[in-house]
Amino acid sequence: MKEKLLRMIREGSLVCGVVGLGYVGLSLALALARAGFRTIGFDVRPDRVKRLREGKADPEDGACDALEALVACQKLSATGAFQQLSEVDFIAICVPTPLDPYGQPDLQCLREAAQAIAGQLRPGMAVVLESTSYPGTTEELLRPLFEQGSGLRCGEDFFLGCAPERVDPGNRLFCTENTPRVVGGIGSEATTVIAALYRAVIRGEVREVSRPSVAEMEKLLENSYRNVNIALANEMALVCDTMGIDIWEVVDAAATKPYGFVPFYPGPGVGGHCIPVDPAYLSWRARGFGCRTPLLETAAQINDRMPEYCAARAARLLNASGKPVAGSKILALGAAYKQEVADCRESPAIRVMELLRAQGASLTFYDPYVRQYAWQGKIRRGSGRLSAGAVARADLVLILTAHRAVDYQLVQKRARRILDTKNAMKGIEPRDNITLL
Repeated sequence: MKEKLLRMIREGSLVCGVVGLGYVGLSLALALARAGFRTIGFDVRPDRVKRLREGKADPEDGACDALEALVACQKLSATGAFQQLSEVDFIAICVPTPLDPYGQPDLQCLREAAQAIAGQLRPGMAVVLESTSYPGTTEELLRPLFEQGSGLRCGEDFFLGCAPERVDPGNRLFCTENTPRVVGGIGSEATTVIAALYRAVIRGEVREVSRPSVAEMEKLLENSYRNVNIALANEMALVCDTMGIDIWEVVDAAATKPYGFVPFYPGPGVGGHCIPVDPAYLSWRARGFGCRTPLLETAAQINDRMPEYCAARAARLLNASGKPVAGSKILALGAAYKQEVADCRESPAIRVMELLRAQGASLTFYDPYVRQYAWQGKIRRGSGRLSAGAVARADLVLILTAHRAVDYQLVQKRARRILDTKNAMKGIEPRDNITLL
């Protein structure tokens, strides 16, 4: 089985399947197809499948210039018929793994995907988990589901492993093809086969580790590292505010040290599908082993309170000019959780806006990537463009996402007062109407 799969990888005859065609899954499917492998994408959303069959991508998918060509030449296809999983030799699972309302792992999508795969699993296939989850998911959850659902034996009839996704939406430097990957399989043969496929697709290093739980844990470490250091930057911002010190100047000064320091910057909080979620997976898993993770829990608390802090700073600025929050006109710039993306999942910008709305502010928002978002069953629609009149009419312009497409010169010129939580207006002068976080 191992030698046959390796030969098919070398020859380019391996047929690949990607279950879940969100940002991560579609990026992988495109990379596989560009590498020459016929790739079938599977998704439960009919509208998503229909658009991809037409060679069209949604705005949140980023640049997919090759999509139409790959669909036209039949290197890439999309379907909602999971029976076609029996046609592929390699399956990557790229489904959402969010938190439930109680802050615990919600693996419903992963279980459903695994059950669909188990029903079509055949001897000689390899399956890899790309979705982020707690250490033990591949061996303790997926393996039993596959073996019981198919009657096949892992390591004898099929290979199984984990290669956590590393996708950074909006990153212009690193993409699926040039980002190093980590692969851990159940057994050395599984690791060898799965790593061989990734080496055929990406230009970066493919690091083989001893088992899937190592790969699962390293992904949680990556984003816990970011979460903790962002929390440190946010806590320093709170301290600097009380002392009248510019936190942005402090971080930039510290970043001149060529060793022992990596700059992280404060902001209205953390969002997206990774940084606020992955540390919670790790803490949840650790509790099952009788371990506590107080550093991760404290970091989460600090980052989680930043939207409230930003709303309070906005209120303080308005009060200083003799205006209460209630009735004040606020123009928020940014709704996405980070710059250059249309993703609003767990966006702290939205929380800041809704906190100010709850205090009676007349708030509108502009985001070049986000036209609307949902909040507690309500649809909030943004402005279609950023006009000089809208900026001038606002009692406060609140910058929550640092999109490069925003005309910050216009904002500085026409705004009465600005609260910049992202240092998006760095270098723009004069700065008398600008207040930094």
